[in-house]
Amino acid sequence: MGCHLALFRSFRMIWIVQNLWLIPALPLLAAGLSALCRQPQRRVASSLAIGSMVFSFLLSLCAFATTLKHSGHGEVFRQVFNFDWFVLGETSLKLGWMLDPLTAVMLVMVTFVGLLIFIYSVGYMAHDDNFTRFFCFMSLFAAAMLGVVIANSLLLFFISWELVGLASYLLIGFWYHKPSAAAAAKKAFIVTRIGDVFFFLGILWLYAETGTLLFYDNGNGCLEQSALTKLAAQTTTAGMVVSTAISLLIFCGAIGKSGQVPLHVWLPDAMEGPTPVSALIHAATMVAAGVFLVARVFPLMAANGDGAAAGASHTTALQVVTWIGAITAVFAALIAVAQTDIKRILAYSTVSQLGYMFMGLGVGGVAVGMFHLITHAFFKALLFLGAGSVIHGCHEEQDIHRMGGLRKWMPITFATYAIGMMALSGVPLLFSGFWSKDEILHSALHWEPSKIPFLLGIAGAFLTAFYMTRQVGYVFFGQYRGASVEAKPHEASDGSHASEHAGAQESRVPHESPRVMTVPLIVLAVFAILLGFIGTPAWPWFQSFLGAQHEPVKWGGVIVLMLVSAVVVFAGIGAGGLLYGALAPEKPGEKDILEDLQPSLWRVLRDKFYVDELYGATVVRLNAGFARLCHWLDRVVLDSLVQLVAYLVLGLSWLNRVVDEYVVNLGFDQVCERLRRGGGFLSRLQNGQVQTYLRVIALALTLFLLLLTWGCSR
Repeated sequence: MGCHLALFRSFRMIWIVQNLWLIPALPLLAAGLSALCRQPQRRVASSLAIGSMVFSFLLSLCAFATTLKHSGHGEVFRQVFNFDWFVLGETSLKLGWMLDPLTAVMLVMVTFVGLLIFIYSVGYMAHDDNFTRFFCFMSLFAAAMLGVVIANSLLLFFISWELVGLASYLLIGFWYHKPSAAAAAKKAFIVTRIGDVFFFLGILWLYAETGTLLFYDNGNGCLEQSALTKLAAQTTTAGMVVSTAISLLIFCGAIGKSGQVPLHVWLPDAMEGPTPVSALIHAATMVAAGVFLVARVFPLMAANGDGAAAGASHTTALQVVTWIGAITAVFAALIAVAQTDIKRILAYSTVSQLGYMFMGLGVGGVAVGMFHLITHAFFKALLFLGAGSVIHGCHEEQDIHRMGGLRKWMPITFATYAIGMMALSGVPLLFSGFWSKDEILHSALHWEPSKIPFLLGIAGAFLTAFYMTRQVGYVFFGQYRGASVEAKPHEASDGSHASEHAGAQESRVPHESPRVMTVPLIVLAVFAILLGFIGTPAWPWFQSFLGAQHEPVKWGGVIVLMLVSAVVVFAGIGAGGLLYGALAPEKPGEKDILEDLQPSLWRVLRDKFYVDELYGATVVRLNAGFARLCHWLDRVVLDSLVQLVAYLVLGLSWLNRVVDEYVVNLGFDQVCERLRRGGGFLSRLQNGQVQTYLRVIALALTLFLLLLTWGCSR
């Protein structure tokens, strides 16, 4: 019986590993079928999308259960399935997928959060004319991200990575009739391609050095010991270790996709897409792909001079990851302080939190960074969907200056949004963001190269609590500053988007969103609280599941850090509450309090440190100048050369005509004429008359005698 049970478990494990491709394939199939649907077939398109995510989620749970069952005993469970994609001579290019704890956790997160966003989208996009196209693109987006998660080949990873970029382009510019949306889609596509170029160079270099792009392949993969030893033992002409150089090239792709400095400029503009798109991009899919990439290739980045992969080695690559993350965390948080668009504030918050994740990967390893990624996915999806509910309830208004007092009209949205705000701010003990953020700060405090990332993390925590309190104060407290309200707060809503009315006198009362939108908010709010408890210092289950080695907890240091973190968070909330609670403006036209206190600093933060303007004055202008140079070369130089060649050819053809007509033809005609005349003369000598012949003979004899006589006389 025990033998049969073991065989059954082995069969189940092998089945889910071999068929892991079904998880991304189902949403991809839904996208293909939705593309064939006509516009009126809304229910079909939404059912295909949601149904595919339900089945993908169930398969992800099966994969997670399999991984959970076989993990433990100090070993990380990992099963791969590789196959030949194509064979060229003696060389075969292989693809494959992998199931390990990192994959299993990401699969469950992406499918579950994505499923909730899909359900929410049914209500949010209910009256959009392109409803079916929207769900087609959303399914493609989910399929691409799931392909990234399961990939055991860097090539398959890159293919799915690029599909994520394509899907994001389609969704950010979904409302293509808006010039701002079209521009944001192009900006996102181009900026992320900059990082992808370096990523692709890293892939080529890695393949040239190892001969494979499989992560794990029975000891022959590019992330396994033999390859890491070889890469760490070589140096470039500049003296850099080859493993470090390749890691930095790959990290450039993560910088672009996850919106880190200096390639962060596309991510806030991505808010031009529908709010469910913003939630999907900023929570579960696109921006998380960069963090997941670093986590996946972490053994390569942590390879030291002996070829070992050890997070404590503090390699150059990991130090770069740490510093980029720490700088981005504070940089984006500062910008968020002065933004007025409800979604744009959350966008810069995402950039900042992604910085925390990269800092966590650099200072603490995969488990630390991924813990914050998972918790962030839930509370940031909650915040974006909550923002969408606010926008829906305020008749498409996004300026927080034109909101206020919405807790009276939108109690469910307010309660869930407050939970998300406190999770993001890191309110102690109860909310998941506190535990995952403190894990990063604790690792940063003990990071040997420098304590500056820790200080930047503390500053970012204060700013996060401050700008989120500011946002909640503007949106949910005080007096309503939007259009005139003539009715009392009420509960019901039919779920439809209010259209713009021509009459200036007409009342536009905020309203709660329909249940199809509020139920996902409630579910996400529950997880924003509960998820933190799987990674506390007292029970670090999540870290152990991902294979992290834990030393005995030094409770004295942990408690001190928790107290410091709590003081910082409450200081941020207190400062925000003081400025935007009792002193909040009552009219939409009034200046922000900080703008009155520090107008010059406010302008710098509002204008995002002028990074876009800097790029416009340098990179964009240089590119435009190069384009004008190319145009000038094409119009003046190349066109002139083409015309010169054309005139030269015409001249040669004219000369050829002259030679042909006046040299060749004329000479040939004269020769022919002389031959004709000579022939005519000879023809007269042969006219058949005997007298003529005798005369010729006589003349010839006479000439002969004259010559003979002249010769004898000599």
